[in-house]
Amino acid sequence: MKKTFKALKFPAAFLFLLTSFVACDKEFTELDSAVLGKDNANFDTGLYEIPIVAYNKKLESVQVNNLASYLLGVFNDPAYGQTTASIVTQVTPSSYDPDFGDNPEITSVVLTIPYYSRINNYDEDGNAEYTIQDSLFGDYTGTVKPFKLSIYKNDYFLRDFDPFADADGDTTQKYYSYPDGSSDNVAYNGSSTINFDNLKGELIFEDESVEPSSDVIITVTDVGTDDELTTRSAPAFKVELDPEFWKNLIIEKEGESELSNANNFNNYFRGLFFKAEAVDDDGSMVMLDMSSTEANIVINYSYDSTIVDETIEGTYTLSFTGNTLNTFVNKITEVTLADGDETNGDEELYLKGSGNSMAVVDLFENDEAKKDFLDSFRIPSGDNYEKDEDGNYILNRLVNDAQLVIYEDEVMQAFPDDSNGNNYSHFNRIYAYDVNNSQSTIDYDFDPIESDTDPFNSKLISQGQRVGDENGNYKYKIRLTEHLNNILVNDSTNTKIGLVLSTNVNYITNAKIADSDDEDVTNVPAASVITPRGTVLYGSNESVDQEKKIKLKVFYTEPNK
Repeated sequence: MKKTFKALKFPAAFLFLLTSFVACDKEFTELDSAVLGKDNANFDTGLYEIPIVAYNKKLESVQVNNLASYLLGVFNDPAYGQTTASIVTQVTPSSYDPDFGDNPEITSVVLTIPYYSRINNYDEDGNAEYTIQDSLFGDYTGTVKPFKLSIYKNDYFLRDFDPFADADGDTTQKYYSYPDGSSDNVAYNGSSTINFDNLKGELIFEDESVEPSSDVIITVTDVGTDDELTTRSAPAFKVELDPEFWKNLIIEKEGESELSNANNFNNYFRGLFFKAEAVDDDGSMVMLDMSSTEANIVINYSYDSTIVDETIEGTYTLSFTGNTLNTFVNKITEVTLADGDETNGDEELYLKGSGNSMAVVDLFENDEAKKDFLDSFRIPSGDNYEKDEDGNYILNRLVNDAQLVIYEDEVMQAFPDDSNGNNYSHFNRIYAYDVNNSQSTIDYDFDPIESDTDPFNSKLISQGQRVGDENGNYKYKIRLTEHLNNILVNDSTNTKIGLVLSTNVNYITNAKIADSDDEDVTNVPAASVITPRGTVLYGSNESVDQEKKIKLKVFYTEPNK
């Protein structure tokens, strides 16, 4: 009697969990004893390697607005070069047509933008202590170095809708990075370039030495009175701004059309340009939570009371809920980024954040490789393969575990450990996604290991962490078990996997690629945009050492013939 595996008779999620938990840190050859038993007379296990092609994809212009977070500062990547990130943002008043009372006088203007932080300790008084290491990019030894920050009035109008977009599609205005090779902060709106350095207005704030800190923010109010209050807040970029600018911009416009509604205000005051610059060709970069309710500009003022010689205090708040975008100035000096060899594959794969470079893996190097795979796992029937009553292909081999094994290039191991003893690449994660559909893989969706508070330890089954072996080699394992099953059983044509560097595998929103000339790669995971880091991996070119070449290993079970 012919022994086969009928499609979908085992719940896919169950099989994924079973094989993943048993094989998470083992090669699948151990599963025959763990699951089937060494002497099982009905089944055999085996390994099938699919010949693949992995090549580089240079990213020219990627979407840099509508991101979950924004980068600010300077980062020197030892494997690539320097990236400088600046921010352009609208500001949104808490109310329109304000009444500031009689004789208003500004007492202070405070700008606050929280860092991403988490509590890592408590002091002897029970007060929380924080770390911002998850969102701070210092030099590769972990040292925090200063960068220069200038905040200008922005004179470019950030529109909400793209007048050139297809009316039947998404008309939301998108802004893209624009790597023109200059040191200017330039973006692209789909039809023209925008040089924000040429469109900046009055200088509002300047600090020659900004060092992101994990120190708590201590605020004391009503000093010297019975109502004196001290509050402690999570780490943030917090500075006082010049009251005179805001008096002329806001207070003096009371009752005027400029403050009457959102449209008028956004055209009148087009926002702020946070320009970062290196200090002695170095610096640090930090991720800012611009969407936080604590991210704002607060204008504190007083006005006359109806009681003689008394004043009343008031506040007017502007938040960053409007259009916001990053600009990147990338000086890639250590490598040359270019589109790779789609036929023979590349020797090295360059994954560089901030919209620079990714890799594409074609799961079958050619049509013959795909046919050989299908022939090995499906049951032939004439010129095609056997199907069940639901139209799904019947398998004679069950894919238990499929691993895309990716070795890190030795160049990444040449950099010193940081102050905590961690290798430069220790916290790097590779996010693998379905290029054809611009979405996460089925294996990612089935992966039960999730942590919203600790992304480094999230999705460990489908998107394996960087691990080393006894020989000092480092590799990543990406699981594609259900992805391959979908090809085998349902004849899926999703045969290309994109690889990007990510520091948060939970963030899987897409960033569009402008004017893409690649019909497959039209989006890139936005997580790769909001990290400046990069890594170098070994590819599939025949010149790569066979032991370190990227591989797609398929561990299977088949009935004894």
